[in-house]
Amino acid sequence: MEEITFIHCADLHLDSPMLGLKNLPAPIRAQLRESTFASFRKIVDTAIARQVDFVLIAGDIYDGEDRSLRAQILFKKEMERLKIQEIDVYIIHGNHDHLSGSWLEVSFPDNVHIFPSDVTVFEHKKRNTKIHLYGFSYETRHLYDRRINTYEKTDTADYHIGLLHGSMEGNSDHSPYAPFNLQELASKGMNYWALGHIHKRAVLQADPPVVYPGNIQGRHKKETGEKGCYYVKLNNGDAELEFIPSAACLWKSVQIDAAGAKNADELLSLCHIAQEKERDQGLPSILAISIINAEGIGSLQAGELLEILQEDEIDETNFAWISSLSITENISWNKAKLESESAFFTELFQAVKEADSIDEAVAPIYRHPGVYRYLSDLTEREKEELAEEAERLLLTMLNGVS
Repeated sequence: MEEITFIHCADLHLDSPMLGLKNLPAPIRAQLRESTFASFRKIVDTAIARQVDFVLIAGDIYDGEDRSLRAQILFKKEMERLKIQEIDVYIIHGNHDHLSGSWLEVSFPDNVHIFPSDVTVFEHKKRNTKIHLYGFSYETRHLYDRRINTYEKTDTADYHIGLLHGSMEGNSDHSPYAPFNLQELASKGMNYWALGHIHKRAVLQADPPVVYPGNIQGRHKKETGEKGCYYVKLNNGDAELEFIPSAACLWKSVQIDAAGAKNADELLSLCHIAQEKERDQGLPSILAISIINAEGIGSLQAGELLEILQEDEIDETNFAWISSLSITENISWNKAKLESESAFFTELFQAVKEADSIDEAVAPIYRHPGVYRYLSDLTEREKEELAEEAERLLLTMLNGVS
């Protein structure tokens, strides 16, 4: 039995629209729109440089069920690069790029193996070593069945690798599609589980490895930090995993302590210092800045400060674009004080946090014909975050009319 090597990636979301960014200059917007493609090219570069045996893609290659022709053509070009190097690719489709979507067909080279909607086994050979790969593609967008129950290991291979696009029970960050638990995975006797769907990378278990590589490129303020894939070596019972960064642009949350700033000029300087620090990391970045301890500066509008900082960044290629800015101490009213003054405020804050209110508020977006296809169901944690943000904005407005 020989050692085998492979790249495991997932959640490429090629051609993601990068929604929710205001006042973005056209050059920066164009660079962001290309970032998913640039990230995937880095992954293919790594596969070729390391001459891996194959590449695994565990779902959501494309961002939408209508997968644009451009995205498919660019993806095909990367598959052809791997074909020239005799590197096979094994693919499952997930909830975003499920098989029932509508798109123009593009043919791929014969090194590309796409799993159908039923759990299927593909065989890969490396001289005298045989590898069995197990997986399925989503037939429709919403899949809540325990498909893990339909995986059955065959006994005629040296290595067994499972691909699964789904959510581990108890995870509230993403929709609970194709749920599973670690005990179920362990019962299948695989040497490696290549997971997808969760955009935050995690090694759920080391032996045998159960791995979420996360998505390959952050697309909004909640997908912060390094993104990429795993380079994996399996040698009999041993496994080595190496995370390979691929993101072409990083999303980051930055906190600025303004306790030492005496005026707006000094605060502006602190913001510029934070930008330059991120720029020095060598990759373009999108920053969400939170300013604390700004009481000594006087009345300051976050929106005005944000506009000034964005104007200074328009012509930067290695940009550190500030997408949002908050000054938390600018809210002098506090919730407890308001609630103690009137039962009206107690009822108001309660209404903001009710789940039904959140569902009702976002319903028009999910019904919009040009938007709904890009959206997944809100998780409970996302509803909590929306309620917290609504409460913060409400407090800000109440402070503004005081």
